[in-house]
Amino acid sequence: MIESQQDYRPLADRMRPRTLEEFSGQPHLLQPGKPLYTAITTGRLHSMVFWGPPGTGKTTLARIIADSCQAQFLAISAVLAGVKDIREAIDRARQYREVYGRDTVLFVDEAHRFNKAQQDAFLPHVEDGTVTFIGATTENPSFELNNALLSRLRVYVLKPLEPDDIAAILQRAVRDAERGLGSLGIRIEKEALDQLSGVADGDARRALNLLEIASDLREDDHIDAGLIERVISGAGQRRFDKGGEVFYDQISALHKSVRGSSPDAALYWFARMLDGGCDPLYIARRVVRMATEDIGNADPRAISLALDAWDTQERLGSPEGELAIAQAVVYMACAPKSNAVYKAFNRVMRDVREHGSLEVPLRLRNPVTRLMKSLDYGKEYRYAHDEPDAYAAGENYFPDGMPSARYYEPADQGLEIKIAEKLARLREMDAKAGKK
Repeated sequence: MIESQQDYRPLADRMRPRTLEEFSGQPHLLQPGKPLYTAITTGRLHSMVFWGPPGTGKTTLARIIADSCQAQFLAISAVLAGVKDIREAIDRARQYREVYGRDTVLFVDEAHRFNKAQQDAFLPHVEDGTVTFIGATTENPSFELNNALLSRLRVYVLKPLEPDDIAAILQRAVRDAERGLGSLGIRIEKEALDQLSGVADGDARRALNLLEIASDLREDDHIDAGLIERVISGAGQRRFDKGGEVFYDQISALHKSVRGSSPDAALYWFARMLDGGCDPLYIARRVVRMATEDIGNADPRAISLALDAWDTQERLGSPEGELAIAQAVVYMACAPKSNAVYKAFNRVMRDVREHGSLEVPLRLRNPVTRLMKSLDYGKEYRYAHDEPDAYAAGENYFPDGMPSARYYEPADQGLEIKIAEKLARLREMDAKAGKK
C-alpha cells in the first residue's frame, strides 16, 4: 500500500529487508556456517563494524541483528551526534536492561566521522556489555577507528551487490503490494530491469530510488528501456570517494597495471578515476612517479612524456589534457621497465642515515680561494677528461674511510642494457688500475 504524501517514505526505506530471508547479497557473510550468520541465528551478539560502500545493507543488517536477538535498537549518526548523544544512548541502554533485562544494539552510522575522544567514549560501555556496538563505515576502519575501539570490534566487509541481487530487489519492489509498487499494477521490461541493475553500481538504495523516479514519470503502467534511459541520464557517476579507500584502491590498480605492462587495464583504471571525478592533475602527478619508479633509465623519455602530459593538462584542461595523460599512461605501460634507480635511491638513503656526516675528501673539493688551495682543496684531483677514455680508472669518489658501495644495478631492459655494458667496462678498467 502506498502512503499518503503526509506519511510518505521513500521506496528504498519501505523495502528495507526485515529478515535474513529477505536480505540480498553478502553470501560470504550470511551463508550457513559463516560466523556472522551463526551469531545472528543463535542470538549471540558481539560488537562489530560493517565496512562497505553505500547501499550494501549495513544499516539494514544491524536492524535485523537487533530484531533476531530481541534487543533494543538505537541509532545515532556520527555526522550529527556528539558525546552528549552517546551518553543519552548509554543511559537508555542501562534503563532498558534494568526494566526488560535485554540487550541494546547501538548502531553508529558513519562511525569514521567520530573523533578520538568520541570513539573513546564508547569503550567502557562496549567492554562491560551495556551496549553491543555496531558501526557502519565506508572508510577503511584500520585508518579511521582508533586501535582501542577497533580491538574490541570484529570487522565485516560488505561488498557491492551483484546485478542479479539488484534485479531481485527491484522485482520484489515491483511486486510487493504492501510496501512497494505492487498496488499500482506496474510492469517493467527485462531490458529496463537490466539497465537499472547495471547503473546502480552495486547500490540497492540507488536502484530503488531510480525505480521510484521511473514510476513517478511513467505515462501508463509500463516501465520500458526508453523511460529508464531518461531517468539514468543524470544519475551520476560510478563509485568513487576522492580521497578515501576507493580512491587509493583505484590509483593503486592504475599504477600496478602500468608496472605490469597492461595498457588496456591502465586505460580502464584511468577512465574509472576520471569518471568518478578525480582531478586529472593528481593522476598526471602520479604518472610522473610511475615514470621514475618503474621505468627509470630503461626509457628516460618516459619522464619527459609524463611531464609534457602534466603540462598539457594545466595549459589546455579537459578533454585535451586528459587525452595527453592517456597517451602517457599507455606509453608507460608499453615501455621497458626498471626500478633499478628506485631501489638504488632507497639503499643510498639508508646508508646516508647510517654513516652520518662524512666529510668530502679534500681532492673532491673545489679550491675557489687562495686559502682553500693552501688547505689542499682539490689537490690530487684527477680530471676525467684528461684520462684515457675520459675515465679516471681506479679513482674513489666516496668519503675516505667509507667502503665503496654499489647501489645502482641496471635492469636487463631497454636502455639500461647499454648502461650495464658500459658500467661493466668501467669496472674492468678499475680492476686493472687497482692491479697496477
